Amino acid sequence: MMSCANIQVSETPLVLFALRRADDALILGHRLSEWCGHAPMLEEDMALSNIALDLIGQARELYSYAAKVEGGDNDEDKLAYLRDVRQYRNLLLVEQPNGDFAQTLVRQFFYSAFADLYWRAMMTSRDTTLAAVAAKSEKESAYHLRHASEWIIRLGDGTDESHARAQRAIDHLWAFTGEMFAVDDGERALIHAGIAVDPGTLRGRWLTTLSDVVSEATLRLPENDWMQQGGRAGRHSEHLGHLLSELQSMQRTFPGQTW
Repeated sequence: MMSCANIQVSETPLVLFALRRADDALILGHRLSEWCGHAPMLEEDMALSNIALDLIGQARELYSYAAKVEGGDNDEDKLAYLRDVRQYRNLLLVEQPNGDFAQTLVRQFFYSAFADLYWRAMMTSRDTTLAAVAAKSEKESAYHLRHASEWIIRLGDGTDESHARAQRAIDHLWAFTGEMFAVDDGERALIHAGIAVDPGTLRGRWLTTLSDVVSEATLRLPENDWMQQGGRAGRHSEHLGHLLSELQSMQRTFPGQTW
């Protein structure tokens, strides 16, 4: 059996910025794809698969742009399939296991409420490529948010069992949400240059969106403010390694294969 060596990436601030958002989309898209054939109803099987495809499409555009900015031999496939787990810079939130249906939808709700605001703000980026990616992604994230919100209300205001599961998911995943609003020095420079937007400025509106939906669902948001960190710096939970072993298996077993 053949194996592929891990690639090297020149992580300039702009490359790293694109990789972080691409990794978010790829990893969450892969998580959602795990529901294919297993969702509680056919319509939801199709909905989750379509959301996964949207996210993987976003990842492809961002990986391609990262490779172009880097100017080396990497391309979208190498960046997706040939990096080591520590080279991934996705949010810890998106790599968390699907769990039950409620946990999957709460994870999607937390992320989509942020992504919808973030991509809308990024449409004014001075980087024309990122602005174009944002314009397309925002249309998709708006649907993702609406879909997840409807399910949160349905689960929270449903049976005692669905309410309890939704609340447990909120309580469990809450500590992974703070990382969405953190930036490092490299990204701060991109913000000052008008290329990126400061996610911290979106937190108030994100909380308002969450509060409105959660309240209608007769659920509650946790009051603790302790948050997990690490994904953006390449420090991940054990779950990402298992996910990548599946996602990358074909490319690493049969190197250089193309469609």
